[in-house]
Amino acid sequence: MSVDFDAIRKKLGQLSGQNSRRNSMWRPEEGEETTVRLMSFPDNEGQPFKELWFYYNIGNNPGLLAPYQFGKPDPIQELINKLRDDSAKESYELAKKLYPKMRTFAPVVVRGGEDKGVRLWSFGKTVYQSLLNIMLDEDYGDITDPTDGRDVKVVCTKAPGRMWATTAVRPRGKSTPLSSNNDQAKQWLSEIPDLDELYSLKTYEELEKIVNDWLTGDDTEEDSNESSAPTSHSSDEVLSTETTTKYKNLDEAFADLEDL
Repeated sequence: MSVDFDAIRKKLGQLSGQNSRRNSMWRPEEGEETTVRLMSFPDNEGQPFKELWFYYNIGNNPGLLAPYQFGKPDPIQELINKLRDDSAKESYELAKKLYPKMRTFAPVVVRGGEDKGVRLWSFGKTVYQSLLNIMLDEDYGDITDPTDGRDVKVVCTKAPGRMWATTAVRPRGKSTPLSSNNDQAKQWLSEIPDLDELYSLKTYEELEKIVNDWLTGDDTEEDSNESSAPTSHSSDEVLSTETTTKYKNLDEAFADLEDL
């Protein structure tokens, strides 16, 4: 069997931290206008960008991949379903807090920062809808096309009195290639980060313990795992963090709902 040197380079990058989430992610800076070139994920059923669902607001975990989206057993979704079926206001408030949130990911090359290679931009529903609407506009079409696509201006601003900034996207006026250097363009297209390597799925037992610890208040340790989800306090959406009740554990939550 021949040696796969690309696989060796990839492994070396993982060991040295070059392929870490911190180095792979990009986010717009508040008060700045940045030009980026979006790219499409390969082998993604015709969709340019990828969606992932995360649980937020559960203890000190910045975000947890939801197993149900992959067809796997999911203790948090089981609890949500139980709470949702109950008529109590407290159950509704807790279920609302636990509901997963979608984050969308797009590969980007930041103009002026091309030396950092291809990175991933994580955004919420508003930006996602804007980008899809741009692509459906016949005046623009596939802005991710490496030959005839378009760069996009990303503007991040925060209005006075607002807690979070908002992000707007605008396509540039003319189409341009991903890079004027064909070899560089091919390299970028081959180096799109793999989401599966950046975000790991916890087991049923691990998620069950996390939820139980959160329900009992025993969740003081920070989750330092680099594969944690992007923060829920994104620049284009605000998530509620209110809740009105807690249970000692999953069993008590289920039993309490069944006794009502």
